[in-house]
Amino acid sequence: MADTGGAASSEPAAPAWMAVFSLAMGVFGLLTAEYLPASLLTPMATDLGVSEALAGQAVTVTAVMALFAGLLVPRLTRSFDRRVVLLAFTILMIASNLLVALSSNLTVLLVMRILLGIALGGFWSMAAAVAMRLVPANLVPRALSIIFSGIAIGTVVSVPLGSYLGGLYGWRSAFIAAAAVGGITLVFQWCTLPRMAPRKMTHTASVLELLRRPGIAIGMMGCVLAHTGQYALFTYIRPALESVGDIDVDGLALMLLGFGFANFVGTLLAGWLMERSLRATLVLMPALVGVAAFGMILLPVQGTALMLLVALWGMAFGGVPVAWSNWVARAVPDQAETAGGMVVAAVQSSIATGAALGGLVFGFSGVTGVFITAGAVMLLAALVIALRVRVELPQHGATTGAGIHV
Repeated sequence: MADTGGAASSEPAAPAWMAVFSLAMGVFGLLTAEYLPASLLTPMATDLGVSEALAGQAVTVTAVMALFAGLLVPRLTRSFDRRVVLLAFTILMIASNLLVALSSNLTVLLVMRILLGIALGGFWSMAAAVAMRLVPANLVPRALSIIFSGIAIGTVVSVPLGSYLGGLYGWRSAFIAAAAVGGITLVFQWCTLPRMAPRKMTHTASVLELLRRPGIAIGMMGCVLAHTGQYALFTYIRPALESVGDIDVDGLALMLLGFGFANFVGTLLAGWLMERSLRATLVLMPALVGVAAFGMILLPVQGTALMLLVALWGMAFGGVPVAWSNWVARAVPDQAETAGGMVVAAVQSSIATGAALGGLVFGFSGVTGVFITAGAVMLLAALVIALRVRVELPQHGATTGAGIHV
């Protein structure tokens, strides 16, 4: 298996920051492609002769395939150079976008989106493990914050980019643009990623085996709670802002832009904070999201005050995926890629669970109930993490001091 071990002897002598930035570009391209259909549903559905609900499955199939890819890719690619695997994912992303742009019916489009899901889940599952091979151990939190900043930028850029290009040149042009971004990324990765030969391991653990290790299951429970609460909230951010702030479309766009920018800042801030205390990062970020959710609903906030709460929410959640990727890579350094796949599966499952939970609560008590319930879930996540999640775990067959010092 080509997982990265945590042994000090395997650390690179100097950080390969350009390679780290190339991974951030890959994450940006993947996330942009994943969310493009959200802003293009109407023209896509009209052109392909299907309902908007059916066209929306372009997002669903990508997320579902990403879940399975995250679990399967580490085992299926264990004998390949990690550089080759990463480049292959970028090529899959380019092919998916180009073939979606050329698709003549919904079936072809959905099959091509499956390719994107494979690239997305595989790339994400390997991110932390590859970061451990590109920079010394003490710089891994910073490297992860840079890599995952691509998520924040992609989330912010994808919807307005899709709307703008779709309005000017048709929906297919947005996917051609995404393919072009992928082409630039491929060239940059080709030039900057070093060879990372697979490492021989006596045993490749399954996700179930990892969950049986001391402290891992409760840690993943904290991860799932934090992401479930977030996605229950985020699904209903627009109706919440419209009902609480009574703002127009322009004001809504401005607040969502502010959320995205704050999310990017939070991703980078988390890298700085994790270098000082992983525990504080894991606890503080979901707690702040919960506080922001309660503040938006229960306090008489308008205008600037509401925008500040939205920005606090965006900034706080920016650090959540980074912190959990860092935690699991350090908690399971001998099986870092399998552990990364476990996080991908947990997050993708949490997205579906959070959206379903939000929808259920929304039907009974409207957006106020959603924000109170999901805010409580985020505070519960912070409490579980503070009381039960350990940041220094006994290493399983590893001779490394890979525990986190807090």
